[in-house]
Amino acid sequence: MSSYSQLYVQHIETLQRRTRDILAQQGLEGLAIHSGQSLRVFLDDQDYPFKVNPHFKAWLPVLDNPHCWLLVDGHSKPVLLFYRPVDFWHKVPDLPSAFWVEQFDIRFLTRPEQVADHLPAQRANWAYIGGHLEVAELLGFSQPNPEAVLNYLHYHRAYKTDYEQECLREANRIGVRGHLAARDAFLAGASEFEINLAYMKAVGQGASDAPYGNIVAINENAAVLHYTHLSHQRIADVDRHSFLIDAGVDFHGYASDITRTWAWRRGLFADLVAALEVQQQEVIGEMRAGLRYTELHLQMHRRIARLLKEFELVEMSVEGAVESGVTAAFFPHGLGHHLGLQVHDVGGFMQDERGTHLAAPEAHPFLRCTRIMEPRQVFTIEPGLYFIDSLLAPLQSGEHGRAINWERVDALRPCGGIRIEDNVLLHEHGTENLTRQAGL
Repeated sequence: MSSYSQLYVQHIETLQRRTRDILAQQGLEGLAIHSGQSLRVFLDDQDYPFKVNPHFKAWLPVLDNPHCWLLVDGHSKPVLLFYRPVDFWHKVPDLPSAFWVEQFDIRFLTRPEQVADHLPAQRANWAYIGGHLEVAELLGFSQPNPEAVLNYLHYHRAYKTDYEQECLREANRIGVRGHLAARDAFLAGASEFEINLAYMKAVGQGASDAPYGNIVAINENAAVLHYTHLSHQRIADVDRHSFLIDAGVDFHGYASDITRTWAWRRGLFADLVAALEVQQQEVIGEMRAGLRYTELHLQMHRRIARLLKEFELVEMSVEGAVESGVTAAFFPHGLGHHLGLQVHDVGGFMQDERGTHLAAPEAHPFLRCTRIMEPRQVFTIEPGLYFIDSLLAPLQSGEHGRAINWERVDALRPCGGIRIEDNVLLHEHGTENLTRQAGL
């Protein structure tokens, strides 16, 4: 029996309870959760890589099979309509036999349209949850993706069950293997493309399996926050300065999201990487239940301001550097976000289960979480410090340009930037750093 079995039983009980609660609130009888459908490339005979509906994979780790359905009402054993076509062009999914099968009444479809034979006869009080509204309409679901239902589910998804926590731990364990392999490949002189191959081999997942596109950036490419170009060109040692990798893995539908930055040689950039890592670990130490994530983000900006002063990059007061937006030119994104079934997991702006929205502060528009931190929530903590030309140019010509040591900034531009990211689980009396615990 899988070590996940007992944890999974409790997980299903939690999902059943949440389902009962929201159905009772909304006067609904059940949810029909659609795994999704493949999307055909325009004017082609091939499909884009399939990505399952996260509401579907919240219940079970079936990630690669379109045309499946879950029928849940919070009371009865959930019904899984599992798609197994008669097909000689593609691999037919194996018969379900994993640790999760006992929790479902499993029925099989050989054609997608057979779903109609298994749906409730009266569907007026059943809600469709999925991304294909035309299918919902065709099948007679008059309540597709009710806002109140989605808000409730998204809000409560932030509280990870013990099963989900263990899945996230394993996603970090696997991801760390890949990061160490990528580091070794960089230090051996590999290209971005070759480093990415080393990472994928170490984690045993290809590009279509990954929760997001791997960011593998050497030198100034690290200044592109979502860099995914992956150059094939090897760079000579004398021209090699830095390496940033932001990559995760998927385990049972749950994502890790890890970033590390490495310096090629000792010196100013290496010292800056080490100093930012100290600040990152210290801000993790300040996490606690009851603190709004926004405040943690602002604390990180004050830490960035002190680093800029310490390394003689900026000559301003800490508060002046933050309030003027100078720190935002070097650290333009948010400190982090919720993590779980999705890399940028939903619910980060929700203040209650009704979906009350609290936007990011106007001065920090890219922050992805404004929620009060609570036990069982998982966050990424990913401060950065970059040298991005498009952000530095207006700073240089603006009123605070004279406060910047441009000679030192220019010396660091070839390095691109730094980002250090851990995945952190908040407990009632402290934190569990899933990434460091996994050995990175």
